[in-house]
Amino acid sequence: MGHRILCFGDSNTYGYDPRSYLGGRYPESVRWTGRLKAEGWEIFNEGENGRSIPRLDWEIAAVWQTLLRTNAEALVMMLGSNDLLQRPGITAEICARRMEVCLTAVRENTPAALKLLLAAPPPMELGAWIQGTRLIEESRRLADCYEELAQLLDIGFANTRDWGIGLTYDGVHFSEEGHKTFAKRMSEALLALFQKDDDVGFI
Repeated sequence: MGHRILCFGDSNTYGYDPRSYLGGRYPESVRWTGRLKAEGWEIFNEGENGRSIPRLDWEIAAVWQTLLRTNAEALVMMLGSNDLLQRPGITAEICARRMEVCLTAVRENTPAALKLLLAAPPPMELGAWIQGTRLIEESRRLADCYEELAQLLDIGFANTRDWGIGLTYDGVHFSEEGHKTFAKRMSEALLALFQKDDDVGFI
């Protein structure tokens, strides 16, 4: 494969292990990004615990500057869960508007050949972190809002809501099996992304 992929996300991209209370992460061989790397993709993991959708100018600039620095051929962007978790009144539509501003700026400051894949985070479940149904519903609705945005921007879209990603006891973070499943489906999504020349398909 050999394609250079920048994976920009939150703790589920970082590979946070919820059994750790100090921000620890799963071994690289467990993380979905590490599994993709083992398959032959050149992966730049830009996951960060607690990250929300970039909104400030410097936060957005950091995305495209990292793309230029790494000379990545594709950007996988998966954010929105922390926006919902940290601000109770935030909706899926607001997340989509924030994402639109961010991705529009990225496109304006990166080469036209860069491929963009917007991934809707897997929906949350009832667990230690998730006590009510509102967060679950909004996290599920992210997929619909992000798909509309991807169509508007004419970029790739990965509907991870339908991937059956296993979560841990907290209802938010991937289990080891969840990382395995996610890596398999993301590899398929990336292959489809690169099989297109100019027209990016929807996964």
